[in-house]
Amino acid sequence: METKANYVLIGAFTIIVAIALLLFGLWAAKYSTERTWQNYQIVFREAVTGLTVGSPVQYNGISVGSITKLSLAPNDPRQVIADIRVESSTPVKTDTRAKLAITSLTGPTIIQLSGGTPQAASLTSVDSREAPIIQTAPSALQNITDTAARIVERMDQVLSDKNVASISTTLQNLETLSGSLSNREEGVQALLISARDAARRLDTTLVTTNGALENLDRNLVQQLPQIIDKLDTTLAKLDSAAGNADAILGENRAAINSFANDGLGQLGPTLTELRGLVRDLRRISDRLDDNPARYLLGHDTPKEFEPK
Repeated sequence: METKANYVLIGAFTIIVAIALLLFGLWAAKYSTERTWQNYQIVFREAVTGLTVGSPVQYNGISVGSITKLSLAPNDPRQVIADIRVESSTPVKTDTRAKLAITSLTGPTIIQLSGGTPQAASLTSVDSREAPIIQTAPSALQNITDTAARIVERMDQVLSDKNVASISTTLQNLETLSGSLSNREEGVQALLISARDAARRLDTTLVTTNGALENLDRNLVQQLPQIIDKLDTTLAKLDSAAGNADAILGENRAAINSFANDGLGQLGPTLTELRGLVRDLRRISDRLDDNPARYLLGHDTPKEFEPK
C-alpha cells in the first residue's frame, strides 16, 4: 500500500509540473504575440565573430530585441548584414549607432545600440523602408585590430631590408669603436691619472690661496685703524701748514706787492747789464787765451836772439 501511495504522489507531482509548464508556454506565446516589433538592418564592415541568430540586442545595456538573420552582402562579401527585431517602442533615432560588444570576458557577442539625442528625428520617420538601416560605429575589438594592423605595418617599415642593413652596419661600427676604445684603455687610464693629479694640485693651490686671502684680510682689518689714524694726523698737519702759509702771506702781502711792482720792474735792466758784463768778461778771457803778454803789456813779447 505504501509503494502504491508513493507512485500516486510522484504521478500527481509530474502532472502538476507539466500543466504548469504548459500554462507558462501559453502565457509566453500570448505575451509575444501581443508585443509589437520593428525590424532594422545593420551593415557591419568588420568580422562579427561570436554573433549568432538569436543573440540579444541591447540599447544602453537594456535588452530590447534579438538578431533574426545574419548574411553576407551580395555586392561586397566584406560586409555582414544583420537583421534585428526590436520593440517598436525603442527610441531608435537617426543618430543612433550600433556596434559589437561583449557582455563579459566569457559572455557572448551582442549588438549594442547607443546614442540618440532627444532633438534627433526617429529613424522610421526618415527611412520608410520595411527595415531601416542603423549606422554602425567601430567596436573596441575593431579599434584594437586596426591599431595592431598599423603597428604591424610600421614594424614592417622599420624592419625593412634597407633598415636591417643599416642596423647591421651600425652594430659593426659599434664593435669597431669598442675595440678601438679597448686598445686605448691604457692611454685613457693615464689621462685619468693626470687629470686626478691636476685636480689635487689645483685643490692645494686653492687652499693656499684661501689662506693667503684670509691672512691679508686679517692683517688689513687689524692695521686699518692705525692707517686711518695716521691719515687723520697727516691731514691735520697739512691743514695747519696751509693755515700758517696763509698767515705768512697775509702778514707780508704789502712787501710782496711792493716787490712785484718795483723789484720786478728793475729786474729787467739789471739782467741786461749782467748780460753785457758776462759778454765783456768772455771777450777778455778769449784775448788772454790768444796773447796774454800783448793784452797785459800792450805789445808783443820780444823775440829771443838766436846766433847764427
